[in-house]
Amino acid sequence: MRHLLSSAAALALSAGLASAQTPAVPDNLEKLSNFQSTGAAAFTFVEQKGEYADGIKKNLERIKMPPGFKIGLYAVVPDARHMAVGPQGIVVFVGTRKDKVWSVTDRNKDRVADEVKDFAPSLQFSIPNGPCFSKDGFLYIAEQNRVLLFPAAEFFYESPDVAAFNLVKKGELIPAEQESFNHTARVCKIGPDGKIYISLGQPFNVALPENLETNTKWGIGGIIRMNTDGTRREVFTYGIRNSVGHDFHPVTGELWFTDNQVDGMGDDIPPGEINRQTAMGQHFGHPWYGGGSVRTKEYEGQDVPVEVTMPAVEMVAHAADLGMTFYTGNMFPEKYKNAIFSAQHGSWNRTEPVGARVMVTTIDDDGKATAEPFAEGWIDENGEYLGRPVDIAQLRDGSILVSDDLAGAIYRIWYEGN
Repeated sequence: MRHLLSSAAALALSAGLASAQTPAVPDNLEKLSNFQSTGAAAFTFVEQKGEYADGIKKNLERIKMPPGFKIGLYAVVPDARHMAVGPQGIVVFVGTRKDKVWSVTDRNKDRVADEVKDFAPSLQFSIPNGPCFSKDGFLYIAEQNRVLLFPAAEFFYESPDVAAFNLVKKGELIPAEQESFNHTARVCKIGPDGKIYISLGQPFNVALPENLETNTKWGIGGIIRMNTDGTRREVFTYGIRNSVGHDFHPVTGELWFTDNQVDGMGDDIPPGEINRQTAMGQHFGHPWYGGGSVRTKEYEGQDVPVEVTMPAVEMVAHAADLGMTFYTGNMFPEKYKNAIFSAQHGSWNRTEPVGARVMVTTIDDDGKATAEPFAEGWIDENGEYLGRPVDIAQLRDGSILVSDDLAGAIYRIWYEGN
């Protein structure tokens, strides 16, 4: 099935789906799967005005972009990470690395959010970093070790109780004994084949030899895909350290993804990566390579037992390239059509910090990709972070959103011409 089912069919099959549920908070997921009230009545609302918002706006005056582009505060969203824009244009769902998913609504369509509140407050989320939408309005949320499905989320989100189901039950995304506090931010996207693609970062700086067999089997340190009813899981991508951003080329359908590379090798190596995958099962080098062609110390001198696909673009070392999206809108100049906008979260282990900016990667007719800064200024003259971009999403009007988990904000970038 291209998608799990239509909204009407989802309701009809709810009883069958519910029978396999494992509740997050006792009975709540099971109740929501059966369209029963949990008794949850209160939302947590986030104030959108005042001194805090004014301080963020002040910092945005520092941001440099190409001529004609503007940036403004779209919403105050605590711990904002990856974003999913509803296909109806009603709401943006925002994941976090904590226990909240936020719904962000611009009710008067002035391109500034009017309301930010928590989504499905009766559920206990665990690192719900990765929301994504199918074209027909099904919301998926990839957690640390579970994937949840919310049919018609754009229309249920106004109530504390929402229709919710397991796509992958808790403890079945990766083996429970492989759970870690490190590299747990999953992301998901629906591919042109109608399947859901989910990245699974491996937890170590360099994957351990004794874990390689398990990693290969489960797709840890890779990207898996499955049907949107949870069946036919398979490993699509191998040899990733920790990818926290992927998207599909709007013309070719090929999978492109960012990857965070090995730490502790010096200020300037190894490079970060944007990768292009042209066939299922390709291997991108980890743990034999730390980034680009730089070999890891742990596997240095060993024969590489796989055929490695090298990155399409080498990014500056340790800038922490995270979320990315292909630009398909009509607002920006033609040079940005089908380009990749990506977020660099910024370095944590470098003598001088780098990153904390939005990059744009253009791809020519021969497939050659070239990256350059697009929006920067979130590192001040003292080397202090004023923000740390995480993800990029596109609104229906062709503007883009940038999430920032340090400032707890989402910015909107639009084009007004020269």
